Formats: sequence, structure tokens, C-alpha cells
Amino acid sequence: MSSKKPKSWKDVPFGGVAWLPSTQYKTGDWRTNKPVIDLEKCTTCLFCYIFCPDCSISWNDEKVKIDYSFCKGCGICANECPVKAIEMISE
Repeated sequence: MSSKKPKSWKDVPFGGVAWLPSTQYKTGDWRTNKPVIDLEKCTTCLFCYIFCPDCSISWNDEKVKIDYSFCKGCGICANECPVKAIEMISE
């Protein structure tokens, strides 16, 4: 067995790991809870957008929107919201 160190991450063998962004895979059907944004409370601080691991949150310079096709319902957005404008509800 060779003890050579890989020159880059591309040389490391990763069995079955996908290197595409999460927006390439619709995973919304994995959810048991979903985040719902109260747009009246939302201050558009974009913490939810920054912390979302699945890139399922977007904004259009006015309001924040969740794409439920990609949201797995992890709750990180609700946890990070400083004004508690995101509530996790059961589906």
C-alpha cells in the first residue's frame, strides 16, 4: 500500500460522496418539520440565508423565501433568527 500524500483533495478517494451543491437534489420530502417565516416579524437580517446548509433560503431585496423542494427541516434557520420570525411546524 502506498503512503504517498495526495497533492489535492481531488486525489483523495471518496467512495460515493457527491460533490454537487445541495440545490441539485430535491430533498424536501425528507422533512418532518418545516420552517414558516412570519414576514411581519422578519427584519431581513439574512441570518437564515447565511446559515442554511441546503441553500433553500433566498431573498429578493424585499422578503425572504424558503424553497421547500430543498429544505430538509433541520431548524437551523429558526434557531439562528434573532427576532424569532421563523417557526418550525409539523408536516
